[in-house]
Amino acid sequence: MFYFNGKEEITLDSDNIPKHIAIIMDGNGRWAKKRLLPRKAGHKAGADALEGIIDACKKIGVKHLTVYAFSTENWKRSQEEIDGIMDLLRSYVKKYTERAKKDDVKMDAIGDITRLDLDIQESIKNLTEATKDKDTLNLHIALNYGGRDEIRRCVKKICEDVESGKILSSDIDESIISKNLDTSDIPDPELVIRTSGEERISNFLLWQIAYSEFYFSDKLWPDFKEEDLFEAVYKYQNRNRRFGGR
Repeated sequence: MFYFNGKEEITLDSDNIPKHIAIIMDGNGRWAKKRLLPRKAGHKAGADALEGIIDACKKIGVKHLTVYAFSTENWKRSQEEIDGIMDLLRSYVKKYTERAKKDDVKMDAIGDITRLDLDIQESIKNLTEATKDKDTLNLHIALNYGGRDEIRRCVKKICEDVESGKILSSDIDESIISKNLDTSDIPDPELVIRTSGEERISNFLLWQIAYSEFYFSDKLWPDFKEEDLFEAVYKYQNRNRRFGGR
């Protein structure tokens, strides 16, 4: 597949497309501030940008896309901003549920959604049900998600299984841990992208990204387009993944 990065035509290897891309969608607030707009406008622009990236992933054959939408730390923001994000989430879950009839994207949420309002929880369940038979792309939305919290919940479930006699403590290995994470039926991401110029993980998929490749973009998330995703995949394809070997 060919694409133009603004300077030259570049070819993507269709046999080496990452099956799973995870994105830390950072920079909505700064995008709005640069334009003298309220932060809510930045989050709206970020949600619109995600639609374009979903289409781009479908175009090149990515099977799983996980996006960091709302972290466990985001509750520290102002109540006004949180309310704005939740209202936006409501509208977009409704929109995607309606689109599910014609779109071939399976959607679900990872994270502890029990802290979200009941109507949002119900809408997410309806969206998951409405898209369960889709198979072109699997979109996983991280909501009230934190890597440490996920591991805490995982450890708690494993301890309960040991106490109930379902498993022995000697049975616990990497596969048992992976099986009890939110991503139990999702392959680990080969590529993690973070926008806005920041170069940190921010408590995202701590267990799953052990061998992921990272790509950091200076672009703010609302400005991250199809060609930027393709550039990240191109850089990924030109790396030598050794998994600890030589």
